[in-house]
Amino acid sequence: MATNQNRKIRALQEAIRQWESSPETALVDEEQEEALKPFIAHAQRLINHRPRSVYELRSRLAERDAPDELIDLVIERCERGGMVNDAAFAREWVRQRSEHQKKSVAVLRRELEQKGVAGPLIEDALQQISQEDQLELIESLVRKKASQVSKVPQGRDEYNKVLRRIVGVAARRGFPSDASMRAARAALDGRIDELS
Repeated sequence: MATNQNRKIRALQEAIRQWESSPETALVDEEQEEALKPFIAHAQRLINHRPRSVYELRSRLAERDAPDELIDLVIERCERGGMVNDAAFAREWVRQRSEHQKKSVAVLRRELEQKGVAGPLIEDALQQISQEDQLELIESLVRKKASQVSKVPQGRDEYNKVLRRIVGVAARRGFPSDASMRAARAALDGRIDELS
């Protein structure tokens, strides 16, 4: 029985040696791995600098003349490793840009579209921002601008000129004109009351 078992073990060992020595059955394609190295390193540098969408990473790798099949492998590895995730990227983009740069939902949507994020992921990320949040942002922006008014506008023309400047702060960030106008008018009128 032991000799039969020894024969089987030797046969299995020989089969493993033959399989390992065959180039078609190599576990790792060393040539491909060597070709991937500079593109993986570039992808890591890009992602370490700031989070990227899949589209952004793909575009930046393509600028380096990476073949499509290598780009696909790099992207796949980055996704598998959690380094690239469009849903997480979109949520963080929306959170940071609305908090720190006071961007409107419309601007954030456009930015994420330009970064190649899929529509449903964009809409999901934008759910973080409520209508009330947007109104608070508008009011904060126009109040800050109105606080810079140093004298009461004389006449309707000067009032409208100052009002346009205040509305412009919200408009440049993509907020709706009607809500911006209401908030700007209230902020300017409040500032005029303070100055009077």
